[in-house]
Amino acid sequence: MSDIVNGLGRTSAYGALGVVLLILGIVLVDVLTPGKLGRQIWEDRNRNASILLSSALLGIGGIVFTSIWTTYDDFGKGLVSTAAFGLLGLVLMAVAFLVVDLVTPGKLGATLVDPEPHPAVWVTASCNLAVSAIVSASIA
Repeated sequence: MSDIVNGLGRTSAYGALGVVLLILGIVLVDVLTPGKLGRQIWEDRNRNASILLSSALLGIGGIVFTSIWTTYDDFGKGLVSTAAFGLLGLVLMAVAFLVVDLVTPGKLGATLVDPEPHPAVWVTASCNLAVSAIVSASIA
């Protein structure tokens, strides 16, 4: 029975950390794009913004999953490494966003939240997932 309780405690800790990292991902996308992200997605039904945010959340989720899956036997060390890799993933996604913004015309953030569908959202979403895959592969 104690192993079940122990497992529930570890799951709760990793789950809480994962939720915090996802929230940070939402904040990051909100900071990188103009306007209020929540309003653009839930009120304006902006598909570009929802694809962008979805890719960031899937990317962070993939990093957290990989970090937990390959975690250290030491619970504390595993929790710290999951936080570190998750934060690194967020930083690298932001850097990739800024690089794409530098090499493309106009302001990428404004393009990505424009109500008209734009192919740049798919490029940026793919970039988020690629960064996530690179970070995840480096964990293992």
